[in-house]
Amino acid sequence: MTASQKVRTNIYLDKDIKEQAKELFKKFHISLSDAVNLFLSQSVLEQGLPFQVKIPNAETIKAMQEVENGETETITFEQLKEEMKQCITH
Repeated sequence: MTASQKVRTNIYLDKDIKEQAKELFKKFHISLSDAVNLFLSQSVLEQGLPFQVKIPNAETIKAMQEVENGETETITFEQLKEEMKQCITH
């Protein structure tokens, strides 16, 4: 399909996501339509989604739930550095 062969298409979008995306794409000086065309072109080129889709594992889901429920513990930067050192040396 050449650039001059355009068709009108109706798609259903989440209203809030659409507005957030439009604001984001303004920063790149492209329209929502341009962004959708970029996504579709890249999908065809990649023969799949142009980004990795990951399903969180049980540990990640548990951590996300803890954050949502306010069950996170506060640690200092020094504690974090020590934990990171432990991960690197083991």
